[in-house]
Amino acid sequence: MSGEKYGLPDILETGSNELEIVDFRIYEDRESGIYEWIFGVNVAKVREVLILPKITKVPNMPPEVEGMTEIRERLVPVISLARWMGIDEPDSRKKYLLHLEFLRENVSVIVHDAKRIRRISWADIKKPPETLNQKLNGRITGVVDTEDGLLIILDFEGILHDIGLLKIFHEAEAKDSQQGETYTILVADDSPVARKIISDILGSAGHNVILAEDGLEAYEILTKYLDRAKAEGKPITDYIQLVITDIEMPNMDGLTFTKKVKESIGLMGLPVIVNSTLSDESNKQRAYRVNADAYIVKFDAKDLLKLVQETVKKRAKGE
Repeated sequence: MSGEKYGLPDILETGSNELEIVDFRIYEDRESGIYEWIFGVNVAKVREVLILPKITKVPNMPPEVEGMTEIRERLVPVISLARWMGIDEPDSRKKYLLHLEFLRENVSVIVHDAKRIRRISWADIKKPPETLNQKLNGRITGVVDTEDGLLIILDFEGILHDIGLLKIFHEAEAKDSQQGETYTILVADDSPVARKIISDILGSAGHNVILAEDGLEAYEILTKYLDRAKAEGKPITDYIQLVITDIEMPNMDGLTFTKKVKESIGLMGLPVIVNSTLSDESNKQRAYRVNADAYIVKFDAKDLLKLVQETVKKRAKGE
């Protein structure tokens, strides 16, 4: 890639189980030579790719935060991914900045090279080898074989959590305002950090939570409950009253999962909330195009608990 900033393509067709990612690199000096880490991030999270701008040092920031920079009249924290990885990073390698927008926040990440846009299927994204995942603090959501080598998709929610930049909104208020019915809720999310946060929020209100790591596992869980429901002559909602799903997941993404639920006999009556890091209006509309009942951006504890009550009751009334 060349130039000062780069436009990015629109996300692919809703429910296609495909995504486009920005392929970027971090270089590490080893005794055997320079090792090239190949990473990818969903285009939907990337506002633009910039030639590294001026960075202003800021006191009392986490060590992984290089400082702040101004992008489109907004001050944005600059994260050194290499520093988070424990890699020495000479200034000569700091060439590009990924400007990301997710979780209602704007952050930027220093990268050593930005290669291309790749189109891949969520079905091609596999679980990482455990030794590799441990090396990166358990923050890999999946890996993909490419002609250049193994491409790693990072859990940026988890990285922000490690650095201390992940925000949970209205957590105390949610605990003070708990009320309403309690439900059994299936939660699908590939991020261990996100699963724990969502499970803790729901559990604090008395809900029973069933966890799945991706849309495929979630659909298999629903299928098992549906078989049981049919055998006992009951609706699926006697066992599970609500589904909450992320969008970005390996094997089967959340929009494809939602589409399958809403098109499956016996499951289509289940309410589905799409709970995503992606805060733009276009992804919200894509969720509604696959008949999601509601959409919320992570992590607002009070709004999530309120939406759980509203969504289940609305669906129960047939609205």
